Amino acid sequence: MALALAARIVKLQNNEGRSFAIVDKPHAAVSVFDAAGQLLATSPVLLGLATGDDSVPGIGDRPMRLIKPQERTTPAGRFVSAAGRNMQNDDIVWVDYQAAVSMHRVRANVKADRRLERLASPGFDDNRISYGCINIPADFYDAWVKPHLSDKVGVIYVLPDKKPIEEVFDFAKPAL
Repeated sequence: MALALAARIVKLQNNEGRSFAIVDKPHAAVSVFDAAGQLLATSPVLLGLATGDDSVPGIGDRPMRLIKPQERTTPAGRFVSAAGRNMQNDDIVWVDYQAAVSMHRVRANVKADRRLERLASPGFDDNRISYGCINIPADFYDAWVKPHLSDKVGVIYVLPDKKPIEEVFDFAKPAL
């Protein structure tokens, strides 16, 4: 799916000549592409605990402790990346600033979450744990995400869990 979508993105110049990433939520993976659509690397990721394609209105303004499990979604859509810093002063890539959704290195500070184990497991059914952010292995983040989506502006395409892809991305509609 990611390779076919990447080809369409580049053909239609939807990436505006920028590097881009495709986050495949159903398979809990991210693929990073250069501006010409060449696949650079792919990695497993951790995603929002709840399936769904939209953020709850106002979620980015709430303290994390007030976010209910069913509200912990990673929104689907097309996002222009922006470099930023989180509250721990770590560099991150903003996906949706209003909803407080970012791409960042996985943090294993809550042992019970088993985040590193989830990333290392062969399947993807256990990769739903975050509050909506896209958690990425640190080595992959440093090698691919930071230089292509943070150090310079890129585009992030997050595939839907439930909605038809054509509803999320107009350019994915078949040509008439």
